[in-house]
Amino acid sequence: MAMENSHELENGDGTTKSDQNFLEKEAEEADDEANKGKEVESVEMIFRDTVVPSWKGQLTVRAFVVSAILGVVFSFIVMKLNLTTGIIPSLNVAAGLLGFFFVKTWTKVLEQCGLLKHPFTRQENTVIQTCVVATSGIAFSGGFGSYLFGMSDTIAAQSSDANSPTRDMNIKNPSLSWMIGFLFIVSFIGLCSVVPLRKIMIIDFKLTYPSGTATAHLINSFHTPQGAKLAKKQVTALGKFFSFSFLWSFFQWFFVSEDDCGFENFPTFGLKAYQNMFYFDFSTMYVGVGMICPHLINISLLLGTILSWGIMWPLIEKKEGDWYEAGLKPSNFHGIQGYRVFTAIALILGDGLYNFLKVLGNTSIALYKQLQNKESRTVLPVGPDGKATSEDLVTSFDDQCRKQVFLKDRIPTWLAVGGYVAIAAVATTTLPQIFEQLEWYYVLVIYVFAPALAFCNAYGCGLTDWSLASTYGKLAIFVIGAWAGKSQGGVLAGLAACGVMMNIVSTASDLMQDFKTGYMTLASPRSMFVSQVIGTAMGCVIAPCVFWIFYQAFPDMGVQGSEYPAPYALVYRNLAILGVEGFGSLPKHCLSLCYGFFAAAILINVARDTAPKKWARFIPIPMAIAIPFYIQKPFAIDMCLGSLILFIWETRNKEEAKAFGPAVASGLICGEGLWSVPKSILALFKVSPPICMKFLSKGMNVKVDDFISTLSR
Repeated sequence: MAMENSHELENGDGTTKSDQNFLEKEAEEADDEANKGKEVESVEMIFRDTVVPSWKGQLTVRAFVVSAILGVVFSFIVMKLNLTTGIIPSLNVAAGLLGFFFVKTWTKVLEQCGLLKHPFTRQENTVIQTCVVATSGIAFSGGFGSYLFGMSDTIAAQSSDANSPTRDMNIKNPSLSWMIGFLFIVSFIGLCSVVPLRKIMIIDFKLTYPSGTATAHLINSFHTPQGAKLAKKQVTALGKFFSFSFLWSFFQWFFVSEDDCGFENFPTFGLKAYQNMFYFDFSTMYVGVGMICPHLINISLLLGTILSWGIMWPLIEKKEGDWYEAGLKPSNFHGIQGYRVFTAIALILGDGLYNFLKVLGNTSIALYKQLQNKESRTVLPVGPDGKATSEDLVTSFDDQCRKQVFLKDRIPTWLAVGGYVAIAAVATTTLPQIFEQLEWYYVLVIYVFAPALAFCNAYGCGLTDWSLASTYGKLAIFVIGAWAGKSQGGVLAGLAACGVMMNIVSTASDLMQDFKTGYMTLASPRSMFVSQVIGTAMGCVIAPCVFWIFYQAFPDMGVQGSEYPAPYALVYRNLAILGVEGFGSLPKHCLSLCYGFFAAAILINVARDTAPKKWARFIPIPMAIAIPFYIQKPFAIDMCLGSLILFIWETRNKEEAKAFGPAVASGLICGEGLWSVPKSILALFKVSPPICMKFLSKGMNVKVDDFISTLSR
């Protein structure tokens, strides 16, 4: 699940107000008023002196080399987040910053050597950012932490149908060959589904696409003198905290030679709290994630942890022998694990269903109003006297530049329609060869309805910045799973259908976000489309390879309670089982609890939407509350610490926190995320840490039996 972040509105030159204030404080000019006047004059029309390269000129070799490098790095980060908690923050800022830094350094060296032929432009920066996000996005939409890994025997052995006689026909273990083939088949068709609607969505309806717009303003700001100065400082801050995070993760590795060892198992609030998932595990990655995610999400996660591990599970465990059979393993779905997973599923479904209907309703109403008022719009906004203001004229000038470039390099409709039909035909033929349980007519039905759902998701994302790809995927699980039935491998068919649907609607909304970014930065739609295609192709190879490294390096991956439990894989598989078999296998009173939490999720959302804004911002988010219910990791403490750090920073210096907070957070995330690469390599070569440091009731026990021999080797 990708959590959405709020964005501050930017000024016309692309810098946020807080960024501009910080730069003004740092500047050491004698006459502030005169300099402000010059600054305003220089950015009145940001595209006035801009020379836009051709769409082919925007697609440079250096851009794709940098994109491939960053794509690998971010794929490791996203994969680690996928396999631990499933909470993935926006990495667009880090992608834009690092892309700017790498190419700017590259061009500066070539310029000093007299070898620079093509300057670094905002369009090339946009291409890099688009390609990197497309590449790392496959690590999420590819289902390595959800539906795809949910097909494996590892997850099936822990699911509610672990002892089912039909379990074997609902298993498909990961293999590099079929995963890459599957992703190449399903990942591109979403790009063709909404291409013919790009003018309607971006120019006619003027949809906001907040993430795409914010990314565009960020890139535009980099290519102004003031923005370049701030970007350099931001990259420096990112580099410092990246180094700290990487080295700290490296240091911690020495103390985890066995399970439950090391700093990540430090009983911060005592051993009793430690047993109930209340402790700080010294993860710089999740501190960084907490700094990026909104405060309300972090508080909701903490509330979910307190409600589940602090109250509900200790009380239900006391009912052992009454509500469920005594002596069952903690992972048995007829015991405590059934309550943990299915109450979380109830919250997730309630929240997902409410937001799906809400976004669908708002989308339909907004679309109807825009179609009704399309002809009555004025071409140029006017002031009270009936004349266009100077600000409107500036906006009109920039918009005219954007429209001219956006409409110049058209993507032929026949190419999009033909591409969709061709890929759909190939998928209908080949997907049943990969998944025998997925009949060809299931795939055909999905592709018939997918364009409409892709449009709804892209349009709703343009209004709210919410992509409901996972919700559409769950819908496919229930429909196709129930259609296939229990005896025909409905669980595996539902999970495969989820992957097909998720990739279509997810890539469709991502492409439209990229079109918005390209529109705002004068990047050609053709270069955006090609960049997305190349980034997706790289992701179809890189993401499975990264997953395979984790899969081979950590044999217990997917086991609940391990370092990489892949919690959403278990949830998705149980959703598929629920759609096929119903509620018969749930433990006593579990169904009643599910009904209650499902209703609670809807009521909480209703309260959030109807309460006054000053109170609504304190009402928790049900989806975030649900996540800690079944994840045996203390990440909520880490994220709340990150949120607290940012809050204190904003209290002391809001401008500085707004300018450098995302860079610091990105450095913390990237440092620990990149440590996964050498850590996985060490695990592949069977190199274990030399020390086990455990914290027990009688003090600290440090095992150094093999330390000397390890050093001697």
